[in-house]
Amino acid sequence: MKPHRILFVCLGNICRSSSAEGVMNHLVSEAGLEDQFVIDSAGILSYHRGELPDSRMRAHAIRRGYELTHRSRPVQTEDFYNFDLIIGMDDRNIEDLKDRAPSPEEWKKIHRMTEFCTRFTHADHVPDPYYGGAEGFEYVLDLLEDACAGLLEHLK
Repeated sequence: MKPHRILFVCLGNICRSSSAEGVMNHLVSEAGLEDQFVIDSAGILSYHRGELPDSRMRAHAIRRGYELTHRSRPVQTEDFYNFDLIIGMDDRNIEDLKDRAPSPEEWKKIHRMTEFCTRFTHADHVPDPYYGGAEGFEYVLDLLEDACAGLLEHLK
């Protein structure tokens, strides 16, 4: 069976998408499904290329059992061919991904993270916690845990 190939995308790939990658990897590992998934993350911008996730995000994540070790990278054209699902965190990410897609055919792969929420069904996007306080990072992790669990259930 071909593995599910998922790419999570946010603006800089140092908070939301890298955390989604970490949460999803954790859930997949707990379910013993590592061989059925390829999970990565990227950013719209290349500003943080090569950097670890934001230290505040890593601190909040580690308290929940997620170790975020991904190095930031920008979205590349090849990603549209190499991944089955490309999941953006907000409307701006979705629009930027559509602009970068090599053709409208790849738009079918683009989804919003909150589409997979089962508890936070009111949420229409995953907000960027970068300029906020601790509660923003916690809320992002709450949303990502919900959405990643929903995504895993959707793909099983």
